[in-house]
Amino acid sequence: MSADLGDVPAALAPVVAAALRGAGVDDGHLSVELVGSGRIRELNRDHRGRDRPTDVLAFPVDGAGPSAGPRELGDVVICPEHASDVDEAAVHGVLHLCGYDHEADGGEMLALQRRILAGLRGDAAEGGDEAGA
Repeated sequence: MSADLGDVPAALAPVVAAALRGAGVDDGHLSVELVGSGRIRELNRDHRGRDRPTDVLAFPVDGAGPSAGPRELGDVVICPEHASDVDEAAVHGVLHLCGYDHEADGGEMLALQRRILAGLRGDAAEGGDEAGA
C-alpha cells in the first residue's frame, strides 16, 4: 500500500513522500494546503490560541499507529509568506501528522527533519550516517 498524495501540491509531493518514508509511514491520506498570512493567522488563533501568523500548522487525525481501515493522517497548512523554506515546513508538518512532537522528544523530530531534508538536497554532510533515517 502507498500513501495517497492526491491532495498535495505536485511540487511538494516528493518532499511529503520523503517525510513519510523517513517517519516509517507507508500508507494513509493527507492533505497539504498553501495559504496566505490572514488564513494561517486565523487557524493559529482558532486552534492554538495564538493570534499571529506562523509558517506551518499540522492537524493530525488518525496518526501513524495501527488502523483498521484507510488511515487519515490529517492536514498540513503552510504559509509560504512566513516559511523561510516551504520544503522544510512541509517535512515538519508531515512529521507532526506521524506522531512526532519536537517539544517533547528531546530533539528526535528535528534531527529526523534535518536528515530528510539533507537526503532531498543530496547533502551527505548534513545527513550523516545516523541510524533511523
